[in-house]
Amino acid sequence: MKITLKCSLIGTKKDHRATIRALGLKKTGDSREVLDTPDVRGMVNKVSYLLEIEKQEASK
Repeated sequence: MKITLKCSLIGTKKDHRATIRALGLKKTGDSREVLDTPDVRGMVNKVSYLLEIEKQEASK
């Protein structure tokens, strides 16, 4: 799953900023590929209003 930070973190809650940092994103426009695990999915759902999410097809 590829996630991109699409909005600024200014004015967001402190725990939402910490979640974004835990996902490995720092600045607007940063992208990261993460594994689709229940833990990561929970973090992405918490801050979904700040992210753009692209689901990747599993390669065999």
